[in-house]
Amino acid sequence: MHRSWWMENGPGCTVTSVTPAPDWAPEDHRYITVSGCFLEYQYIEVAHSSLQIVLALAGFIYACYVVKCITEEEDSFDFIGGFDSYGYQGPQKTSHLQLQPMYMSK
Repeated sequence: MHRSWWMENGPGCTVTSVTPAPDWAPEDHRYITVSGCFLEYQYIEVAHSSLQIVLALAGFIYACYVVKCITEEEDSFDFIGGFDSYGYQGPQKTSHLQLQPMYMSK
């Protein structure tokens, strides 16, 4: 009962409906014969699947490259007061209060 889209719509295929349908055929399916195809539908399906795999692999490799470029770009960012020793140094907080540990008895 397997039906492939490529079986009916392949290059050069001629679809002929068979009437009346055999007794064993389900009522919601049509019974057809396919002839004149340049290629068997199995070969077209394999080529179609192979092309999808190649495109998916190329997309994955390109996505990894883009992620690598973006992360390298972020690492090179230097903000004000960043890692440069000669850069801007913000005002230092000075406090006259010294923090001392506090001990409490129970």
